[in-house]
Amino acid sequence: MKKRIIKWSMLAVVSMLLVACSENYSRGEKVGTVIEFAQSGLIWDSWDGRLNLTQTGMNTAGEPFTFSLDNDRKDQQHLVDLLYQAQIEGWKIKIKYHKVMGWNWFGNRGRSDYFVDDVTILDKHFANPLKHVSADRQGHVVDTIFVVIDKSELRK
Repeated sequence: MKKRIIKWSMLAVVSMLLVACSENYSRGEKVGTVIEFAQSGLIWDSWDGRLNLTQTGMNTAGEPFTFSLDNDRKDQQHLVDLLYQAQIEGWKIKIKYHKVMGWNWFGNRGRSDYFVDDVTILDKHFANPLKHVSADRQGHVVDTIFVVIDKSELRK
């Protein structure tokens, strides 16, 4: 009788854990520049990347956001092309994502549990504002400051 109770209890716990694992554990958005984006994998190839987060136009000092494109999704070629171009050009982008909990046990969908749903380009001139300057708008020097350091003054 005791073994039977233990078996049913274990079955109930495993069932609760499987049901509690949600496909959409959380949703959110991150803004930044793509610093790494590549396809890799031994058994399951997946597109994975890292986003250097930005805040008010400057990079944050925190850990980069790691994301994956879901291998179960078949319409991701547009996202692959967009993220690859954003990495090369240094575009500032917004990634909409969802996090899964328990549905990526073997890493067959991607390396991380954060999967990209959509990508929006926020600024194409973020990394190099003078790269795409038109012929009528040339950059110029507004003012120059020279600093002279006198070593004899430093020793006093």
